Amino acid sequence: MWKYVLKRLGLLLITTFIILSLTYILLQCLPLEAPRGNTTEMISFYNRQVALGYFQRVAPGDSGYEAFIANPEAADFKMTLTTGETVFFSSLPVMVRYVRWLGNIVLRWDWGTSTQISIGQSAISIILRRLPVSMKLNIVAMIISVPAGIGLGIWAALKKNKMTDHIISTLVMVFISVPSFVLISFMLIWMAYGAKWVPTQWPSAEMAAVDWKIAVRGYVIPVLALCFGSICGFARYTRAELCEVMSSEFLLLARTKGLTRAQAVVKHALRNSMVPIVPMIIGEFVGVLSGSMILEQLYGIPGIGSLFVTALNAKDYSVVMVDMAIYTLIGLLATLVVDLSYGIVDPRIRMGASK
Repeated sequence: MWKYVLKRLGLLLITTFIILSLTYILLQCLPLEAPRGNTTEMISFYNRQVALGYFQRVAPGDSGYEAFIANPEAADFKMTLTTGETVFFSSLPVMVRYVRWLGNIVLRWDWGTSTQISIGQSAISIILRRLPVSMKLNIVAMIISVPAGIGLGIWAALKKNKMTDHIISTLVMVFISVPSFVLISFMLIWMAYGAKWVPTQWPSAEMAAVDWKIAVRGYVIPVLALCFGSICGFARYTRAELCEVMSSEFLLLARTKGLTRAQAVVKHALRNSMVPIVPMIIGEFVGVLSGSMILEQLYGIPGIGSLFVTALNAKDYSVVMVDMAIYTLIGLLATLVVDLSYGIVDPRIRMGASK
């Protein structure tokens, strides 16, 4: 078992390395966006890029200086010294930047600095400030959606082909079919702008500190928006698995041996139907975390989902890379945990066994 886990962890690291390397190289092939800020901030930023090995500083007397004087547009940034001389900053080739980017991560744990969102700040510090917000939302949503979805699925399976089953199945298909941004927009119009039950935007930290009720009400729309899809997914799979198990031969045999319907369902049907559903909970968490990008943008939530979209639009590649690394690691780790959870739910399953 441990050999299998170590092997999967090794493959996980290799996969993460390949994904992030390709992402970095492709992003660096795009046109670089000049950082936004005053002259002092820009000079400080470019000097740091030179220190990290991503840019070169070409001053009077250096090789290539005359070429930049003849064609200043070839440089990424130029500044005039108090002596009247001009100094140029120019990016190094992509593969040189890639090798030094890897070296900075391994040796200094330095993922670069922001060029647009918070110029000069460490990209990883920006992500770490926003990560707790996204994680809290998704954890609360999963705490609500898992029991609600599985409970509805069990209820629908026990009432198979009856009115209750038809109502639950219809609602599940409706909410699965409706796009998330439509659902979020509807709740904003109805609950925020119409009934004014909840804030129209995510409460700021200052507002939440003044009135805890505003902070609680701020969770209503995001949590509901994240819950509906997960509840429907859990309900549909739980109903399908439980209906299949309840019609199996071994359960009919258990009934003939004297078990009541409730005993057969609780002791045998539910346990067997949970084998594919419990690992689905972990996968659903990753899906919800990725799907919160749209929600965070629409509701103004300062999480890593909205930050990823903002960084892409602003071409802040350092922030994009850290955000990408988090999503990649969460997704790959979730896949590993899902595989291992099969053996926990059903001890007969042995991941990595030779037979």
